[in-house]
Amino acid sequence: MNTKHEIGDIENGNTVYIRRVETDSLPAEIQEQVPGISSLYAVHGVDGERLALVRERSLAFMLARQNDLAPVSVH
Repeated sequence: MNTKHEIGDIENGNTVYIRRVETDSLPAEIQEQVPGISSLYAVHGVDGERLALVRERSLAFMLARQNDLAPVSVH
């Protein structure tokens, strides 16, 4: 049960976290740009900074990979 796994170079900043975000929790100026959409997917850096918001989960992963980042899903 205590097996070590290599999870990548987090210190390097290559890991980003993908999570679903309800649009009503976002600032008003962002909500105005996405009328009728109930949720988006956020790409966050290891420091918690939101780097991007996109409409689809698959697009968030594709965006991360195209920028040589390692996406990880967060609930």
